Amino acid sequence: MDTPLQDPLTPRPREMESHGPETRRLCCPEPPCLFQFPELRGHIGGEESNQFENSLGETLVVQVCATQQDTASLLFTILDRNQPAAELLAAAIHQEVALQDPALDAVALAIPPERLAIWIDPIDSTNQYIRGQARVAPIDGICPSGLCSALVLIGAYDRSSGDPVLGVINEPFFREDPLTHRWQGVYHWGISYQGTSLASLHRPPLRPEPCVVLSSSETPAIQRALRPLYGERLRFASGAGYKMLCVILGLAEAYVLSEGSTFKWDSCAPHAILRALGGGMVDLEAALQAWRAGQRGALPELTYNQPAAGAVGAERWANRGGLVAFMHREHLEVVMATLTTAAL
Repeated sequence: MDTPLQDPLTPRPREMESHGPETRRLCCPEPPCLFQFPELRGHIGGEESNQFENSLGETLVVQVCATQQDTASLLFTILDRNQPAAELLAAAIHQEVALQDPALDAVALAIPPERLAIWIDPIDSTNQYIRGQARVAPIDGICPSGLCSALVLIGAYDRSSGDPVLGVINEPFFREDPLTHRWQGVYHWGISYQGTSLASLHRPPLRPEPCVVLSSSETPAIQRALRPLYGERLRFASGAGYKMLCVILGLAEAYVLSEGSTFKWDSCAPHAILRALGGGMVDLEAALQAWRAGQRGALPELTYNQPAAGAVGAERWANRGGLVAFMHREHLEVVMATLTTAAL
């Protein structure tokens, strides 16, 4: 995984710095979102690094600038002085996007910005995005790989409790137009805050023959443990965010991951949407310990405000105990009972 774009507790760089004749760092004025919500300054983090090195040996810190012209000037330097490309990208970045969402327009909920922090993954499932496979046949609605698993994830959490509050998932490669071959996207959102739950989706029902989605690298022990519960309905897919989305959409009843290979920016947005729909995302290691101790109430869920003790770099924000994403509590209980009695 890449180093996080920015530690949530570290302010953004604001001034141009000199690093010698061959390497320099450029920075635009603060982005428009910080003009509107200055309370978020220093509380936006993510996976990707916003530092690029062009063919001239210049290291550049990329930010969305206050004006389209400023953004184009920065992109001009990044793109090796390619003015047409810089102007096209800047225009796309600064275009006004009109979202027609009656459900969202009807939301009457005020969340103080100073209580929030944000995790962003601008391209989840980066490897599948790079490979660019557009035509991958789904199995029971779940694509094992391909562009469909490349998502944009934006999640907000409560700085004090660490609970996920708001999530947005964008599927930019939802459908390809057969005539123009241009991609059409779709987005999903959910809010779970102080007893209020709202979402762009309806809660999917618990199916009589449940399905679980796993990583292709999931351990044989976990696969063996789950097979009596799911039979042949073990599905495999790329992208942590995409597998969580499969649970949100009702394509799978659970996503089980036994390793600490996901990060806060992967899970925050899907977790918020799951909570808005009545589901959740537990820390697998902590939940198993609680279950073995006889706890049958609320199991420990992932939180997003505290780095892992003793870890460095990106690992500070890993979900180190693994996870289980679920929609229905009764199915989570079956998963926990199955894994508790298995020889893992």
